[in-house]
Amino acid sequence: MTADPPIRDAASVLVVDRTPPGGPAVLMGMRGAAAAFMPSKYVFPGGAVDAHDHLMDCQPPNAACMARLDAHLRAEGKARGAALAAAALRELAEETGLLIGQPGRADRSWPEYERAGLVPDPSALIYVFRAITPPGRPRRFDARFFMIDAASVVGDIHDFSRASDELSHLHWVALTEARRLNLPFITEVVLAEVQRLIAEAGSGPLMPPATVPFFDNASATPGFRQIV
Repeated sequence: MTADPPIRDAASVLVVDRTPPGGPAVLMGMRGAAAAFMPSKYVFPGGAVDAHDHLMDCQPPNAACMARLDAHLRAEGKARGAALAAAALRELAEETGLLIGQPGRADRSWPEYERAGLVPDPSALIYVFRAITPPGRPRRFDARFFMIDAASVVGDIHDFSRASDELSHLHWVALTEARRLNLPFITEVVLAEVQRLIAEAGSGPLMPPATVPFFDNASATPGFRQIV
């Protein structure tokens, strides 16, 4: 029997544009057909936390977000909310070219931000969901999903000219149409949660959920809990 791969921390970002006349849209792209994990599926920008994400110099996430990120850590874990937030903005920059920051001088570990004269700012990230990939998959992640309003993006939200080739068909998808795409199951669940939060916000600012849903599949016995 092949042992399950280790569970890696990961972060994904749902960038939400609430300005289209037809209703809110979310930024998504398609993974390659040859990808080992979720091939040909539409996903949100994101990926695994890298070692240097723990060292990246950026503005801190908001305190409430940090407290929830560091809740229910696995036994071998340690407080790592800042690294998750850093990974979210790094992956967004790499996969889409979109930047969320404040004027300033970023260090060289943030090349996209350094070139733009920005310091990454994750303070507007809203932690909305957590899910651990079940056993038996070729890759396993402890994924945290963040939502952020597209108004926080610096520059043109439709300019993907600086994006890498990790995701193809990058585009803004109307929330009412998103579930018609070829989606992983967990992506459908997170979309439903975000759609609810957007409806609750109305024309006001996007707000954190009362609790963060957590699908805990770390072991063969799945569990579901809420992060307060």
